[in-house]
Amino acid sequence: MQMITEQEEISRRLNIKGYRLTKQRLAVLKALQSTKSHPDANWIYEKVRKEIPHISPGTIYRTLGVLKEAGLLRELDYGSSLSHYDANTENHPHIVCTNCGRIDDLPLSLPLAHHAPGQAHKLEEQASKATDFLITDHRLEFYGLCPHCRSSSAD
Repeated sequence: MQMITEQEEISRRLNIKGYRLTKQRLAVLKALQSTKSHPDANWIYEKVRKEIPHISPGTIYRTLGVLKEAGLLRELDYGSSLSHYDANTENHPHIVCTNCGRIDDLPLSLPLAHHAPGQAHKLEEQASKATDFLITDHRLEFYGLCPHCRSSSAD
């Protein structure tokens, strides 16, 4: 049995969508995988620019779209604010600061979190039956003030 490397899997997923693995795409994905935060495109641009100095912001945005389409990242879109990106494509809960916009993974052992395989799918089935919608995805998010903003507001 042959082991497939992570890079081969990335290439395979891009090929399915008609794209090839480029150094820019790999650099953007590595930048996202290098952090536990959920950065915006500007952060990703600054990080990748250290490796590829002549890369443009437009290339970053196009690359993020390609990687999202290939299922290699998730876009966390909050309406009018900047989108944030997550290299963890599994369904998992997030916590969002309503003041500064910080987004963290929320390590909960809920029946619908990624810690309970199959439960997220059951939740989507229940939602579909209750609403007659065809459920294609879901997000679970909590909102509040992060420790930094909470201590700043106490001053």
